[in-house]
Order: sequence, then C-alpha cells, then structure tokens
Amino acid sequence: MPQPRPASHDPTQLMVDLPIEGELPSLDGATGWLNSAPLSTADLRGKIVLVDFWTYTCINWLRTLSYIRAWAETYEDAGLVVIGVHTPEFPFEQDVDNVREAAQEMEVEYPVALDGDYAVWSAFNNSYWPAAYIADAQGRIRHQRFGEGGYEELERVIQRLLGEAGRGGVGDELVSVVPDGFEAQADWANLESPETYLGYEQAQNFASPAGASPGEAHSYVAPDRLKLNHWALAGDWTLGKGASVLNQGEGRISFRFHARDVHLVMGPPERGTSVPFRVLVDGDAPGSDHGLDVDEDGHGAVAQQRLHQLIRQQGPIDDRTFEITFLAPGVEAYVFTFG
Repeated sequence: MPQPRPASHDPTQLMVDLPIEGELPSLDGATGWLNSAPLSTADLRGKIVLVDFWTYTCINWLRTLSYIRAWAETYEDAGLVVIGVHTPEFPFEQDVDNVREAAQEMEVEYPVALDGDYAVWSAFNNSYWPAAYIADAQGRIRHQRFGEGGYEELERVIQRLLGEAGRGGVGDELVSVVPDGFEAQADWANLESPETYLGYEQAQNFASPAGASPGEAHSYVAPDRLKLNHWALAGDWTLGKGASVLNQGEGRISFRFHARDVHLVMGPPERGTSVPFRVLVDGDAPGSDHGLDVDEDGHGAVAQQRLHQLIRQQGPIDDRTFEITFLAPGVEAYVFTFG
C-alpha cells in the first residue's frame, strides 16, 4: 500500500488548478450496498462526490477514516456524498457479514458499495487502498489522492467544489479530529518496519532455518536471533499462498521490528471459533505497551477475521523482538503492519 506524501499547508497553492480528469465511472458493478440503496452516477448529479476505496483490514485506510467520517458528517447537508467502495484484499473480506460487522464497529455510516468482483476498482483503473476520487456536480473527476495524508488538500477541494456548485455557507474552516485506536496517525519518525506478508506469494525476509516449504505442512523452528524486519515460524505450520496456517498444537511467529505499533491481520479457522494467544516483547509481557487486542500480560484471543493491534509502545522506540504464541491450532495469519 502506498506511503503518504506530505500535504501542503498553503490553501492558495491547493486551489490553483483543479483540472477535469474524466467522468465519474459507473458504480453499477457493485455486488451490493450497505447503508444505502444502490446509487448510480445519474443519482449523484448535482452532488459533490467523494469515492473512497477501502478494505476493512487496511491500516493505511483506517488512519484516514476519522477524516472521511468527519467530512461525511460535516458537509452532507451542503451537498457532499461520500461513497466507500469496499474492494477486498483477503478472501474473508468477501464475506458480506464480515464487512457489515466491520462497518458497524468502525461507525462507517455513509453508503458503501461492495466491490467483491473488483468491477468498480477496474472501472476507476484504481491500484491502491486507500484511494480518494472527488467529482464535481457535473459528474467530472476533479481531484485524486492515493495513500495517507493530504487531508487539508482534500478538504479544501471539497469546499471549493461545493462553492462552485452554489452551495453557500460552507466557509473555509477545517474539521478538527483527534484520531485514536487504529485510526491514530503513525509515528512516521520511528517507523522502520514495512508491511510484511506471511503467505509465500509475497513473503520476504523469512528466517526459519532451512527456509520455507510452500504449500506443505512443515515443522518449523525459529532462530536464536533475528535481523531487523526478519520473521520466523515455530511449530507445525503450512506456509500457504496468502497466509501462514497453524496445523496442530501450539505455534509461534517471531518478528524483529522497529515501530511504535504492531498489527497483525489474522483470523480463526471459521466464524464463531476462537484461538487464544500470548504476546511477548523481548521475552517479557508487554505491560503498558499492549495494544487494543491484548492485555498487560500479553493475553488475547483471535475470534474475528480482522486486523488486530497487538503492541502500542508508550516509551522510546528501538529494535525489539515480538513473539505471538497461539495456544491452539487453526489460526490464519496474513500480514504484519506497523505504525
């Protein structure tokens, strides 16, 4: 997923040029809708439209959500329509019940187009989560933004296009948000660990001795030491195409990281089941550095197919070794992300 680029803090520079970048593509390829009846481009004429591509496990998108939500609430009466296009990255994100549950928990109340077939993604020729496209009242795309950041820029565009459409009273004050939890902005100054996939198709820096046995059940061991941003398995795992799956008994994943936050996209073997785990950092319980899904002793459980926040450090950031031990088989671990 793309890294953010710095946003300008000079509104006059933001408004120099908003070229016409084509017509707003069709949303007809959506396989379903949440929070709304199906919306067409014809339905949206006369409105300013922000189309936001997301997938509910994406930390990059989650860190934009507080702004997207605030704009939807602040500018709705002035004529802004926010549409979230949910295009899944992982197989379980195809499950409409999972998406609906995530939207409710994340307070996503604006219309959501379900894009399980990637038809809307393809119509926009999109390549990123998150990605924002803003269309004017004539249905013409006037601005695009890929990745995190640029929040002032996006809001100024919304304000300008509402003004062009004759919507008075919008003003130039920016929304004020205080993101927390998953939505808190990353500690970019200390973020030195990249997104790391745990399936063989995209895996990098796998450090268990003797290497990987893709697609086969294998008994792995972890090395005594890990280099920065290297990871290892211990126990009976299958390193699948998109995820590492624990086959039997207890199993452990280790990662040498440098970041404030450690997240892991993972899930139980099926809905309605739960897999307990324990997290350690440099061999100790996390204490006050525990994440949202872990207690001070490092205990937690995988009961949903989603992003889990395991560590949020409170003190100085340094190279540290993270370990998560699953106490029962069946867990599917997809990707580490950091913040």
